[in-house]
Formats: sequence, C-alpha cells, structure tokens
Amino acid sequence: MTKTIKVALAGAGAFGIKHLDGIRQIPGVEVVSLISREIEKTREIAARYGIPHVTTELADSLALPEVDAVILCTPTQLHAEQALACLRAGKHVQVEIPLADSLEGAEAVVDLARQRGLVAMCGHTRRFNPSHQYVQRQVQDGRFRLQQMDVQTYFFRRSNINALGEARSWTDHLLWHHAAHTVDLFAYQSGAEIIQAHALQGPAHPELGIAMDMSIQLKSSSGAICTLSLSFNNDGPLGTYFRYIGDSATYIARYDDLYTGKEEKIDVSQIDVSMNGIELQDREFFAAIREGREPNSSVAKVLPCYRVLHQLEQQLNAS
Repeated sequence: MTKTIKVALAGAGAFGIKHLDGIRQIPGVEVVSLISREIEKTREIAARYGIPHVTTELADSLALPEVDAVILCTPTQLHAEQALACLRAGKHVQVEIPLADSLEGAEAVVDLARQRGLVAMCGHTRRFNPSHQYVQRQVQDGRFRLQQMDVQTYFFRRSNINALGEARSWTDHLLWHHAAHTVDLFAYQSGAEIIQAHALQGPAHPELGIAMDMSIQLKSSSGAICTLSLSFNNDGPLGTYFRYIGDSATYIARYDDLYTGKEEKIDVSQIDVSMNGIELQDREFFAAIREGREPNSSVAKVLPCYRVLHQLEQQLNAS
C-alpha cells in the first residue's frame, strides 16, 4: 500500500489524544474520522486536528469506504467486541492495551484476524519505548541475559478518572490492564515462555469493586524471574518503573528514559526515529499495513500474555 492510509480513531480521551499527536509526526497517514461519546467535545478535538468526520458510533466510521484502519482507545470492556467489529468490516485494527478483559475475547480476535488476513495489533507500548528497545537489542546481540525484573506500577486512583484527571464512565483494572504491560514485556525480554505465575491481591474498593493492590510473581523457561507490585493506593510518584537485573548489567527504565543501576543516564535518543513510544507503536502499525506483514505486538504475538492473565485471574477468584 503506497497511498495515504486513512484512519478512524475511537476514543478521544487521554490516550486518544496521545495517538493523534503521534500520528501527526507520521507521513502518509491521515485521521479521517473521530469517534467518542460526547459529541461536542469530540467536534472540538476533531477541529483541532483537522479531522473531517465526527460521530458517537463506531459503526458509522466502519461504514466509510475510505477508512483503511482503526485505532481503538476505548474502555477496556469494549476492546474485544470492537476489534472484532473492525475486522468484520475489513479494517486493519490496533487496539490499545489490553486486547481484552478475558482470554475468550482475546482468542476470538486472534482467530478472526487470522481468518481475514488483516493486520491486528495491540498497544503493548513497552515493546516500543526506546528504553526497553535498548535492553531488547542487548538481549538479541547476546550482551545481556535477563535474570530478574523488578517492576512497580503505582497510581493514586480511587475514583474513575483518566490520565488527564478527567472523569470517565468505566473502571480500570490492575490485572487485565496494568499487569498486561509487564507480563508481556517479561516474556519478550527474557525470550522465553512464562511457566509459573502467582498472584495475591488486597481488598476490593467498596465502590469501584476492584482490588486496589496486587502482587504478581512470574518465572520464565529461561530461569528468569519477575516481581510486579501494583497499586491504585500509592500517594507518591506515579507510573511504572522497571529494574532489569542481568548477567552483565543492571538497567532502570522509566518510560522512554533508561539508566544504569547506579542511576547514570543512558542515551537512547538514537535507538529509533522518535523518543515517543506511542508514536513508535503507531509507526509499526502503519508500516505493517504497507508491507503486508505481522507487526511486533500483533494480537497473535501477545496472546500468551492473556493466557497468563487468565491463569492469574483463576487463582485470585479461587482464593
């Protein structure tokens, strides 16, 4: 495909805006339709980004013959259903993490994408952050072998608000959303299958109905281990921080930045064409469409992550 790729984006919230900003930096791609719940707010955002079509219904955008691909930045609970709708309409699709909130939903998307021969990708952004790309290259070149990952994913989120501090209509989830980043990344960086997984969780929030604190332990067939701590109760620095402990070095990754174990900053500015993980993720999606290939973080490649999440959910439900 050499023509301009025309895109519909669903979900004009915090992450939708991040994708719109990233796509602005990518030549040969045009967002032609914006879908979100609040029509007036959606019109304002569309005007800001020069998007000609606005609607509150995904089906309206899927009916547009010019739309080649869809990016879904919608509530977690809609991801699998909407991804399936895009594939049935013959559109390539990138769905923000998580692919689904159940193994059944994730498997359905993988199966249909394979049947239709379309590019279907999930936004496992950590695969694309320059900091994590640096570590992956060290692994691929044989200069670093992962022994342990120690990860903290902390927020202060006791109500339904998004990354911009705005109210939202759906409830976030530590396991199916935030743990998905680390479970997938651990397998990706260790280059091996996760063979053991255990989880503990704290009490559920009385109104949100979800656990606000969680601890997960993983082991891969390579022998590497991972300890992941997650909380929505943390009144302090927010975000996710990764410590890679290997046979030759220690690395600390904070989003797109990378440090040694002694807090010496590593220059990763030349790792890729941008320091923006979301933009790099989108670049991979559009490149896969143009080249007719499977992208990094295709739905098939990340499916093992959702099998592990399903296993952990079963453990937690039984405890």
